[in-house]
Amino acid sequence: MARNWIAWSRWFCLALALFAGLVFTFIAGLDPFGLRVGVGQAPRPIMDINQRFMYPQLVRSGAFDAAVVGTSTMRLVDPQALSRDLGARFANLAMNAATPWEQMQTARLFQAHVAAPRWLVWGLDQTWCEADATDPAKWRTPRPVPAWFSRDVRWFDWLKLVNLTNLEIAGRLLAYRFGLTRERIRGDGYEVFTPPEASYDLSRARSHIYQGSGGKPEDLSPLPPAPVPLSENAGWRFPALDWLADSLAAYPPATRIMIVLPPSHVAAFPRTNSAGWQRYAACKSRIAAIARARGAALVDYAHPSPLTSDDTHYWDALHFRLPVAQRLEQELAAIATGGAPFDDGAARLSH
Repeated sequence: MARNWIAWSRWFCLALALFAGLVFTFIAGLDPFGLRVGVGQAPRPIMDINQRFMYPQLVRSGAFDAAVVGTSTMRLVDPQALSRDLGARFANLAMNAATPWEQMQTARLFQAHVAAPRWLVWGLDQTWCEADATDPAKWRTPRPVPAWFSRDVRWFDWLKLVNLTNLEIAGRLLAYRFGLTRERIRGDGYEVFTPPEASYDLSRARSHIYQGSGGKPEDLSPLPPAPVPLSENAGWRFPALDWLADSLAAYPPATRIMIVLPPSHVAAFPRTNSAGWQRYAACKSRIAAIARARGAALVDYAHPSPLTSDDTHYWDALHFRLPVAQRLEQELAAIATGGAPFDDGAARLSH
């Protein structure tokens, strides 16, 4: 009986090892995350919706000399439009809920692997102004972050590919190779992740925009001016902005940099003249100083304006619709080529 059990165990272990080897060979052969991609090699079609796994190969391929970095508030900016208007090869590397640490890693990866980056367009949300933004607990989201997100691929990274999720992604890639499915995200990182424009419903959008007040519009008018006491604002800290300054300084002087404070609905910002608004203004002043020191342009949409006050421009308090994205593409390209912002005051420009 014992011999039979030992023999069965051996055959089981052998079969398990054989199965794992076959799975590894299948995944590694297809290489769905582009671990083998280097300069001059085409990135793999993007079959996974988790951008954190898929975008590093775009950078390492050398196919792009310009990048958009940020969170979901920058994902609708079409890199093809910027490439056309600015004469560069843009990839959109913005990621849903990307933390300041993740954005910094993206910017550093791009700088390290692109010999002569021409453009960096970096969208900064309010998370950059949080006092605890640099705490290790806030470096990552619950979404998994691969090791090769911020460094070169090493041999032991391949061993981590053997799991059911990666098997599924490899299967999707195989199906794509046979023409049975389409890529999940366009090859330059762009994806329209918002619902179809034809399905837009203002009442539903307002239920999301004013979620904190039961879906009913709030009073967002400015409060009476009341300066925060010096004893309070002296303690305001924006530690993640040191990351920003260091990341920008690493880029060669020839790289043109544009910092964008993307538009969100005014309901997403602190109320004008409140203590939170004054703190955010102080943070924006520090961002402006960092931009000036690097010779970068700063385009600020994060304030009350016709663009941020109109409910019909938004799906929720953070995410604008495609027409707004197209306006940003045109306006940012115009500013980048020496033009002026549009005359509605939505974009405040500083150099």
